[in-house]
Amino acid sequence: MTEGVATGLDHVGVCTRDGPALWARWEALGFALTPLARHSAPAVPGGPAVPMATGNRCAMLRQGYLELLAILDPSLPDNGMGQRLDRYEGMHILALAIADAGANLARLRAAGLDIPGVSHLERPVDAPDGPRAAFSRLPLPDAPEGRIQLIQHLTPELLWQPRWLEHPNNAVALETVVLASEAPAESAARLSRLAGLPLEPDPAGGYALPLRHGRVRILPPASLEAVLPGVVPPSLPFLAGIVVRTGDGNAAARRLLAGVAADGPLGLTVPPDRAGGVALAFAA
Repeated sequence: MTEGVATGLDHVGVCTRDGPALWARWEALGFALTPLARHSAPAVPGGPAVPMATGNRCAMLRQGYLELLAILDPSLPDNGMGQRLDRYEGMHILALAIADAGANLARLRAAGLDIPGVSHLERPVDAPDGPRAAFSRLPLPDAPEGRIQLIQHLTPELLWQPRWLEHPNNAVALETVVLASEAPAESAARLSRLAGLPLEPDPAGGYALPLRHGRVRILPPASLEAVLPGVVPPSLPFLAGIVVRTGDGNAAARRLLAGVAADGPLGLTVPPDRAGGVALAFAA
């Protein structure tokens, strides 16, 4: 039964104050991005949706997706993203997929987490006055690792449209997220509690959270070099790396990224300074 636990990696969010620069960089890495969408959310529980500071473009994969989020209007509420960007620009969002927000809320409350209820978010898909994608969200309160959350898609057909699933680099799935933490046992326990799933030892040291689709690796800083050589955390905890699987053994990515990416322990890897502050690996 999967109604009350996480089922996989839903998406990750790479965040910035300069959206056009980040989006251009990821298009150069071979991703076809969705149109710009501005976020909105209720100012009070149960209230109408109001504009927020942020907007995104996404790389939709056949399994999961990659969100490229920017603060577009600093005068509006940003849900704490500005404070996160004061630490570093890069990956600050980790969302695990769920099938039933209500069942997960009941499980989390039974586990002692103080979650007031299910949050509802929405954003336009093609145009401000067009169809709006809707989500139910259960955040992990006060998580130092980032905006860690469970997401149920209420309108998946609006996001996973065939026209957005083909990428020049042939990326097809969000496979792994790498988190560096000075207290890996504590970070891993928080993620396990949120997901409702057990941990296992990670071969590099630290812990792994295996999901039906994908996994999260929670490593001490000393182990980060073994999987992402040369990546230095700007602060801790640090969402350090993303692994996407390709559908052609990395053939297209290797052609596109010649001189940009190099083979590493996780696959063909783009360094953080070329991917908006996060290491991006392509796995064959």
